[in-house]
Amino acid sequence: MNTLASTLPALLAPSLGGHWRVRALGRSGFTGTWRADGDGRSLFLKTLPATRADTLAAEADGLAALAASGCVRVPAVAGCWSAEGTALLALDWLELTGAADGARLGRALAALHTAPVAEGGGCFGWRRDNRLGATPQSNSWSRSGGLDGWIEFFARRRLEPLRDALLAGGAPAALAHAIDAVVVALPHYFDDGHLPRPSLIHGDLWSGNHAALADGTPVLYDPAVSVSDAEAELAMLELFGAPPPGFWPAYSAAAGLAPGYARRRPLYQLYHLLNHALLFGGGYRAQSQALAEQLARG
Repeated sequence: MNTLASTLPALLAPSLGGHWRVRALGRSGFTGTWRADGDGRSLFLKTLPATRADTLAAEADGLAALAASGCVRVPAVAGCWSAEGTALLALDWLELTGAADGARLGRALAALHTAPVAEGGGCFGWRRDNRLGATPQSNSWSRSGGLDGWIEFFARRRLEPLRDALLAGGAPAALAHAIDAVVVALPHYFDDGHLPRPSLIHGDLWSGNHAALADGTPVLYDPAVSVSDAEAELAMLELFGAPPPGFWPAYSAAAGLAPGYARRRPLYQLYHLLNHALLFGGGYRAQSQALAEQLARG
């Protein structure tokens, strides 16, 4: 890492110009992280070996899509490239002050979830695959829109790939059987008439992936975007704690909230628990299996 610290300034100059001073910030998730200062400008850098450049390119793509929506603030992408065996993602440095104001976050997220989506023709997916943490996330478009398309996408692109990865990693067959039973039960969770609309979502929105500027503007980062049911976003936001105070009244007033959301919430949380079981093992496997078995029973 010290060797990379000494070479990073030279890797920045050809793409961004100027002279840079770089210091390590440690690690954020699964990448190296750095602050670079030069010519009156500061950057937040992420680095990976060049063989994993697609991971950073997918993150840059997600940030660009969120920014293009005009609904949420994200760090601006200054560049994403590879040089001398290192992949780099350079983002404009933002001074973040802590948790976002709940009401402003709720309004911003509601705007994102209700904004028209140009891509996909009403189907679910995204223009490229990306990652949920370190886990590959398949985003191939569903064959149709509507409820059938969403159930197909959530089963084939979300639950089943994690089932296969967990089995390959030594998870018990009982967990795979429970996931399969959830897939069979999926239509049951929409028998209240909820029709998922294609919404651009951040995809990995927990308390560690949002903060605020000094003026209170919410900022989102580390996305795993897709066109999905907005309820999947809300469920993740509740998985490891409640959203900031004021979030729900603001979100509900701007976007509405289906009465059946509370029933579907654990269904969407299962995806993220399975990912944690894959990444970290331990108690997440048992927790995922217990939840899957509960969901399968309805």
